[in-house]
Amino acid sequence: MTASAPQSPCPTLVAWLGYGGLIPFVALAAASWLDPAHVATWVPGLLAYGAVILSFVGALHWAFAMTHPQLQDAPKHALYLWSVVPSLLGWLALMMVPKAGALLLIAGLLAHYRQDLRLARVISLPVWFLPLRLRLTVVACLCLAVVFVTAR
Repeated sequence: MTASAPQSPCPTLVAWLGYGGLIPFVALAAASWLDPAHVATWVPGLLAYGAVILSFVGALHWAFAMTHPQLQDAPKHALYLWSVVPSLLGWLALMMVPKAGALLLIAGLLAHYRQDLRLARVISLPVWFLPLRLRLTVVACLCLAVVFVTAR
């Protein structure tokens, strides 16, 4: 099977929603950097948003498992199982001290992108999907890395 089927560029709405979803990451990272007096507010908000987004990207694999008829049972079951891991990682990250939580969220986002790459070897994905996911993942991870500088 191919990694991706030839298709049009990223739909405008998808691009707006994807890049718009980075606004809370960038705003909270900038706020925690520029407003150290309120870092105790900004960092938990950044971590919470990271956990929510990690859960969201996990749900994509659940949707792929449900909707791709070319998947056999074993790969489909693996997708269902993996799809809940990001939510569990996000939940655990919220119970940790901020730096450890940020590290777990970064690791979770990177691991999920790796799973996206593996998925692309099994099913056809739109050509824009992996490049978009990479850009969104990199920015989210960089914003979460700000926690290492700002959190006490």
